[in-house]
Amino acid sequence: MTPTPLTAGNARVKEARKLSRRPERSGRRLFLAEGWKAVEGAVAADALVEVFATPAAAESSADLLAGLPVTLVDDRAMAGLSDAVTPQGLVAVCRFVDTATDGVLADGRLVALAADVRDPGNAGTLLRTAAAAGATGVVLAGHSVDPYNPKTVRASVGSLFRIPFALEPDPLGAVRVAQGAGYAVLAADGAGEVDLFDADPLLAGPTAWLFGNEAWGLPAELAAAADHRVRIPLRGEVESLNLSTAAAVCLFASARAQG
Repeated sequence: MTPTPLTAGNARVKEARKLSRRPERSGRRLFLAEGWKAVEGAVAADALVEVFATPAAAESSADLLAGLPVTLVDDRAMAGLSDAVTPQGLVAVCRFVDTATDGVLADGRLVALAADVRDPGNAGTLLRTAAAAGATGVVLAGHSVDPYNPKTVRASVGSLFRIPFALEPDPLGAVRVAQGAGYAVLAADGAGEVDLFDADPLLAGPTAWLFGNEAWGLPAELAAAADHRVRIPLRGEVESLNLSTAAAVCLFASARAQG
């Protein structure tokens, strides 16, 4: 017999819905991740606690959900758990998956260091792009957006579970740890002295790309701490690229140079 779906007023649904707030997420070290990609990633990362699903989504995703702890909820309850305009019908409660900075930087050849990233979409896209480029980790440093923000989780399209990442309060400290681990730290800087198209000798070795804030870029002190400042050559009347686009260009340039 199929159980009756829980309603929006159910205590368990209300408790899960509290995870939409950052203090609640931080205190419980739990977050919500929506969609089958997120469920799949959470299972692979051993981070899944529970899945809330509408009856229709549970039926269409029966193979994915087989053997998982699934709780059925009605459409209104799902709308409260999701922040999407059109909920996908699956929301997972997951454990935090971030790790220590030195762990992310151990034994890798390509990592991304992002200082003071404030936009959830940019942070999620950076995680996705780094994973796609074959990077071994991401460090979100300084006053960065919460990686467990629903918009960040959604923009990562499951990559948040697939690439190691760390939260580091001190951006300069993250640069020093990377340099101590044997990485050449390359600051992505429009005024950099090295042209990306001429940078293959630098890119071939272990590289930590350093990216700044969407609005004001890298602070002078942080850019100066890098081993080199690298500019992306821009053609036409374009002054700059947004963070996620610049990160994609730089990370894939390293991936090509490293073979």
